[in-house]
Amino acid sequence: MAFEGLSSRLQEITRKIRGKARITENDLKEMLREVKLALLEADVNYKIVKDFIETIREKALGQDVLKSLTPGQQVVKIVKDEMVELLRRNRKQN
Repeated sequence: MAFEGLSSRLQEITRKIRGKARITENDLKEMLREVKLALLEADVNYKIVKDFIETIREKALGQDVLKSLTPGQQVVKIVKDEMVELLRRNRKQN
C-alpha cells in the first residue's frame, strides 16, 4: 500500500468522525486504531506510529473543543496538525 493509499484511507477515517456532534472515547479509540493500521500499512516505523497515536490520544482527550468546531472536526484537526508536525520532524532529520 505504501503512501499511495494513505491519503484516501485517512480521508475515509476522518469522514466517519467529522460529522459527529459528540465523540466518545470508543469513537476515538476506533478512529486511532484505524489511523494506526493505515500508517503501519504505509510502512511507517512502528515506534513513530505508537508515539504519533499516543500524542493524538492525549491531545484529543485533554482538548477543550473550540466553539467553532464540532468534536469530530476537532479530532480531525488534531490528527492533521500532528501529521504535519511528524512530517516536518522527519524532513529535518533527513
